[in-house]
Amino acid sequence: MDTTTTDADLVARAAGGGEYAFRVLYQRHVRPVYWIAYGLLHNSADAEDIAQETFVVAWKKLPGFVLEGESLLPWLATICRYQASNRLRSQRREEAHRTGEADETTPSTINVEDQVISRDYAETILKELATLSELDREIFRLCATEGYAYAAAAEELKVTSGTVRNRLSRIRTRLRTAVSESEVS
Repeated sequence: MDTTTTDADLVARAAGGGEYAFRVLYQRHVRPVYWIAYGLLHNSADAEDIAQETFVVAWKKLPGFVLEGESLLPWLATICRYQASNRLRSQRREEAHRTGEADETTPSTINVEDQVISRDYAETILKELATLSELDREIFRLCATEGYAYAAAAEELKVTSGTVRNRLSRIRTRLRTAVSESEVS
C-alpha cells in the first residue's frame, strides 16, 4: 500500500476518476471504517456492508468534495455513522412491523449528502492535532486514523504499549474538550 502519498493528493486524483487513487484510499481507511460500523452495529456482516456502502457513497461524492485537513477519515467516519444509523432504523422498522408496533416518528433515512462533517468541526480537530507533540500525532495517526492496535503502534514507534494507550487516551480527551468548547462558542 502506498503510504507516502497524502490523502489530499489521492482525493484529488480520485475525484478526477482515478481508480487506483481511490483503491489506495480504500486500503488506507477501510479498517477503521469497518470498526466504526462494527462499534455501532455489533454485527460483523452488517459492519462489512456499511463499510462498503460508505466507500460507494464516497466514490460518488468525491468529484465535488474538497478535503479540509490531512485525512479523509473524518469524512468517511461521518458517512459511515449515517449509513449505520440508516441501517439501525431500517432494522427497527422491520422489527416493529413484524411485531405490529410501527413507529412512525422515526424518519426512514438520513440524507448523507446533507450531513457531512462541518468545516468548523474539522478545523477545530486539526488545530488541536497541530498542537500535539510529534509522538502524539503519530500515535493518533496510527491508532485513530489507521486502526493500529496499541501493541502494533508501540512497536512501530519504539515505545511501550502502555505509553501508546495513555497518550491516546489524553489525546482523545483533548479533542473532545476542544470540540465541546467550539460548540459552546
